[in-house]
Amino acid sequence: MKKQEHPTGEPSMKERLIFTTALTLLATTAAGQEITVMSWGGTYGQSQVEAYHKPFTAKTGIKIVSLDSDNPAIPVKAQVEAGNVSTNVADVEYADAIRLCDEGLLEPIDPAILPPAPDGTPATEDFLPQGLSDCAVGSIVFSTIFAYDATKYPDAKPQTIADFFDTQKFPGKRGIKKVPKAVLEVALMGDGVPADQVYEVLGTPEGVDRAFAKLGSIKKDTVWWEAGAQPPQLLADGEVAMTMAYNGRIFGAAVSEGKPFEIVWDGQVYEYNLFVIPKGAPKQDEALEFIKFATDTQRLADQAKWISYGPARKSSAELVGLYQDGKTEMAPHMPTNPDNMKNALGSSYEFWVDHEAELVERFSAWLSAS
Repeated sequence: MKKQEHPTGEPSMKERLIFTTALTLLATTAAGQEITVMSWGGTYGQSQVEAYHKPFTAKTGIKIVSLDSDNPAIPVKAQVEAGNVSTNVADVEYADAIRLCDEGLLEPIDPAILPPAPDGTPATEDFLPQGLSDCAVGSIVFSTIFAYDATKYPDAKPQTIADFFDTQKFPGKRGIKKVPKAVLEVALMGDGVPADQVYEVLGTPEGVDRAFAKLGSIKKDTVWWEAGAQPPQLLADGEVAMTMAYNGRIFGAAVSEGKPFEIVWDGQVYEYNLFVIPKGAPKQDEALEFIKFATDTQRLADQAKWISYGPARKSSAELVGLYQDGKTEMAPHMPTNPDNMKNALGSSYEFWVDHEAELVERFSAWLSAS
């Protein structure tokens, strides 16, 4: 017997009920799903929540659980090696992405799955250099800079990386990250090594000695920090007059909170953060969907509304506009702004993959020495 159809061709009440029930079940299933994204917290983490997490959940119904870490690469490695992976997506620095991938601790990601630029340019041609690797997809370019409390120096202002190490001309405590990466490079530039020669010098025993000697010149005046949220707090509390910091953290404190902090771009060390999926992570399809969404042209531009980190896609640059205050132009505050790149150093992942273990060991021993 032929099924009777509605004379208008519209579905019957029963068919509509079945269709509605199916949609409800799909929505309920999506709403019950969640993935865990591990990142760095603070202003940076909040920028990801606003630009990526909330719109992704609104589009897919998949909830994002945010976890903070001082360095997500460390728990990722521990989880995979323990065979107990609970993180679906992690945000890591470039050198860590390469190292973890080489060690077989990350899932490969085919760049062909990534959305093209709005004009159709393939993702492989749209991402900046080092924006893609075998196991990672870039999101931002950030920078280690130094900043100072302007109230401490009402007359002469620090202008060069050498000024960071000059405690006679610019007295006061200094904040420095408690790791060798970026710190040794800054020390050499502070000692007069041009940015384009830093890794050539640091690749020699004499160069390493020179970097540690420069750090030693202000060791007694140094307050060591470990988490990205600490430098602006150290400045705000008056514990330091200058500090190395991530540029986005200082921007947030200065613009959002009105702190009298100034960034000095001379001698900046810039690098990438990328999304990765730990080896054996559950819900890999959902994790890939999140990465595809979060690293499209518009989403990377949207993040710049919340923090002054440069998008990892070329096509995002022209979409970068105002800060969330509706009045601050973001382009001048990006590490990649030409005015900020005059004496800038791109972090060498090759160098740190090869030398990190030995330099971390020496750095720890140096810190412990009187």
